[in-house]
Amino acid sequence: MTAVKRVASIARIGAQGQLARDAAIPLYHQIYLTLRDEITRGDRPFGSAVPTEMELAENYEVSRITARRALDELATGGFVARRRRLGTHVIFRTANKPIEANIDQAVESLIAFGQNTAVKVLEVTTEPAVDAIAQKLGLVEGEPAIRAVRLRSTSNGPLGLIVSHMRAGLGVSVTPERLTERPILSLLREAGVKIGGAVQTIEAMVADLDMAEQLQCEPRAAVLHVERLVEDVSGLTVLVTNAYYRADRYRITLDMHEQGQFSPTFG
Repeated sequence: MTAVKRVASIARIGAQGQLARDAAIPLYHQIYLTLRDEITRGDRPFGSAVPTEMELAENYEVSRITARRALDELATGGFVARRRRLGTHVIFRTANKPIEANIDQAVESLIAFGQNTAVKVLEVTTEPAVDAIAQKLGLVEGEPAIRAVRLRSTSNGPLGLIVSHMRAGLGVSVTPERLTERPILSLLREAGVKIGGAVQTIEAMVADLDMAEQLQCEPRAAVLHVERLVEDVSGLTVLVTNAYYRADRYRITLDMHEQGQFSPTFG
């Protein structure tokens, strides 16, 4: 499998089947962690069906007993409800109230962050948007979106895997060469797209085998998942970015003063 194909399996919502079979973490708990992360980041929304024991067993090549233990652990944690003949459904809802911040200062911090890290562009394509991304961009599933995958690094090694989906038709020229030179937010600005706001969600998750290989960390190591939905001044979502950072190399500082700003840093 090529590096780009490996990254594609990481970046597409719902990629499954990767278990670290020689790790100390039991297989059922690895499946639990994968499903939990998908639920908490919204890829499996409230009320949606979760794969059956048989489907999980086939997908992960494990026994039905192992699959059942993973689903039972999700139920115990309050993420799903299991009912005979009705199946397993997500009952988790996020109740977090967002923290407001200044968008102009945040954009400047993000552009500076991009300029201070080295980037390797792994893939740039225009392809039909999958359901989860289409919903976030306000597209019909299957409508085209520009997809860019980059690996950001510091002098210490890989820092984060960045996957962005942008609306097509904005007049933004997205090429590997341009993305190597400047952050994607800069490309939006240069094309005349005025940023009106953004919603950013940060959560912990674990790296699967492919992600661990790209980030050069241990399978199931902690990573920070940062999802950012960027809107123009009319409120239209123009960019969805999912970034997966090594937790031991990335941190976020939030200045809590009146004119404070968000500032991603690395170490």
